[in-house]
Amino acid sequence: MLPSKHYNNPWVPDVFNDFFDNDWMVRSNATAPAINVLETENSYELELAAPGMTKEDFKVTLDNDGDLVINMEKKQEEKRHGHFLRREYSYTKFQQTMLLPDDADREKIDAKVINGELKVSIPKIKRVSVQDTKKTIEVK
Repeated sequence: MLPSKHYNNPWVPDVFNDFFDNDWMVRSNATAPAINVLETENSYELELAAPGMTKEDFKVTLDNDGDLVINMEKKQEEKRHGHFLRREYSYTKFQQTMLLPDDADREKIDAKVINGELKVSIPKIKRVSVQDTKKTIEVK
C-alpha cells in the first residue's frame, strides 16, 4: 500500500495520512484462500473461498500420486485510471495439494464454481462388507 503522505500531497489533510497508514490495522499474513472440508457418509466435500473468480481461473487435477491439486490463477485485470491507496484482495496465483484418503473415488471427482466458491465433491468408494459377500454355494 502506498499511503497518501508518500506522495507529499499538500492538499490531503493529515487525518487521511493517518487513516491510510495501516500500522493500526491488523493485517493477515495469509495469502491462501480459506478451505473447508466436510466428510459425509458418502463423500468428502471441499469448499474453497474464491470471491471474484470464475471457472476459467481454476485447474483441478490429480497428480501422479493420486493427490488432488488445485491451481488458481487470476488473469491480469484491465488497467484502471489512478492508483490504489490500499489493495488486499488480489490473489494472483495459488496452488494447494490435498492428500486424498484411500476410500476416495478418484474417477468420480466433480468440481464447480458457484457464487464465488470452488466446490469439489469427492465420492467415497462403497466398501462391500464381509456379511454382504456371504453366499451359500450349492454342492452338486
